[in-house]
Amino acid sequence: MIDEQTARERVVTAADRLFYARGVQAVGMDAVRGESGVSLKRIYALFPSKEELIVAVLRHRTDRWNAGITDAVGGAGTPRERLLAVFDFLADWFREDDFRGCAFINVFGELGGGSDRIAGAVREQKESFGREVAGLVRAAGGPDHLAPQLVLLAEGAQTTAAISRDPDMAGHARAAADTLIRCALDDVGEPATTA
Repeated sequence: MIDEQTARERVVTAADRLFYARGVQAVGMDAVRGESGVSLKRIYALFPSKEELIVAVLRHRTDRWNAGITDAVGGAGTPRERLLAVFDFLADWFREDDFRGCAFINVFGELGGGSDRIAGAVREQKESFGREVAGLVRAAGGPDHLAPQLVLLAEGAQTTAAISRDPDMAGHARAAADTLIRCALDDVGEPATTA
C-alpha cells in the first residue's frame, strides 16, 4: 500500500492531467481513479469532495506556474530582461503539445463563481502572479502602473494562444511588453490614464 503523500500526489497529478485535457465537469472520479491507480475509497478519504480535489489541483498548478516563472526569470540578466523572460516562459509553454490555455481561466470559465473555494484559488493565483510582476517592475525601476499592464498582456496572450492555436501570441505579447517597458522606463511623468 502506498503512503498518503504518494497517493495524494498521484491523485492530484492524474486529476490535473485529466481536468486540463478534458475539462473539470467532463471528468468523473472514476476516471481519476483509473488514471491515478488509487482506489475510489482512498481518493474520497483524501479528498471528500470533487471541489476539494479541484482546489488541490489548482494549488498544484500554482506551484508549477511559480516554479516556471522563477526559473525563467532567474536565467535572465538585467531587470528588464527578467520582465521579458515572463513572455519567453509563455512562448515555451504555448509550444507544448498539450497546451490548452490557462488552467485557472479554464476552470473559472467552466464553474464560474459556483464555488467560493475554487474561485478563491483562481483569484489567489492571479493575484500572486500580479505581485510577482510588480516586484519585477520595482526591481527594474518602473512605475507601479506598468505591472498590471504587463499582467494583462500575459493573461491575454494565454487566452488568445489557446483559442487561435497560435503559439506566436507570446512573441506578439513580448514585443508589446518591450514597448511598454521602454516607454515606462523612459517616462518620468504621470501614469497613463484609461478612457
